[in-house]
Amino acid sequence: MSTPPERAALPDDDFSQRACAWPRRERKPGRVTLIAPEAVPGWIVYEDERLLVVNKPGDVVCHPSKAGPWSSLVGALREYAKLPTVHLVFRLDRETSGIVVLAKDAKMASRLQTAMQERKIGKAYLAIMTGELAAPITVNQPLGDDISSPVFVKSAVVAAGEGQTAVSHFTPVASGGGFTFVRVVTETGRKHQIRAHAQWLGHSLVGDKIYGPSALLYLDFIDHGWTDALAAKLLLPRQALHCAEIDLRPAGLTHVFTAPLAEDMRAFLATRWLAN
Repeated sequence: MSTPPERAALPDDDFSQRACAWPRRERKPGRVTLIAPEAVPGWIVYEDERLLVVNKPGDVVCHPSKAGPWSSLVGALREYAKLPTVHLVFRLDRETSGIVVLAKDAKMASRLQTAMQERKIGKAYLAIMTGELAAPITVNQPLGDDISSPVFVKSAVVAAGEGQTAVSHFTPVASGGGFTFVRVVTETGRKHQIRAHAQWLGHSLVGDKIYGPSALLYLDFIDHGWTDALAAKLLLPRQALHCAEIDLRPAGLTHVFTAPLAEDMRAFLATRWLAN
């Protein structure tokens, strides 16, 4: 089966119609590489009559877009499963790789979404941070809109009572060469939580266009795409964040789903003399 062609696409699910809060800056329609149908079976981690679990690559948007079913994870999996709909239990940012759980029926979707709200689903991530984190640290800092940022969707740590509770546990696995490979366990699931907490710690994720050296790099990316100048500053073309484990046992199921570290992150660690 041949790979579907590229086609014009509207802004992806991370953004509505604008990238910049003020002055208002329209995000221009770009090009999107559609998912090849033959690639999808290789992403499947687990499947039964009620669940569909995949290891999402770090360049695939989760939610459906106007560019057709093969432009998003949900659309492609609906086509793969030959179902009228599949239900996304939780999402990953487009540039975050790793485990995504979908339900094939509304009852299972409701059960798992309720479990998520009640914090009964365990999630663990692997990430590469800038700088060397000396010891495990828990960040218990509320998150809200970053009203000072030029990027419309950016979150930030805010004063107590002004945002949503957010708790992230960062545990170093290996460090060296000015970077730290960490395991991150989240107790909450706020927008961009790990990325915003990492920036607050002073150890932004490698490759993060919004929470890295400057949010202006994201606007540069929107205007000009990936350039040598951005590569020199960000080192990776996406944020180095991977959802490595989803544990459904607290929700009353027997499943723990895992995905090995994405190859681009593994290669980065290897070239920086860090442990694989």
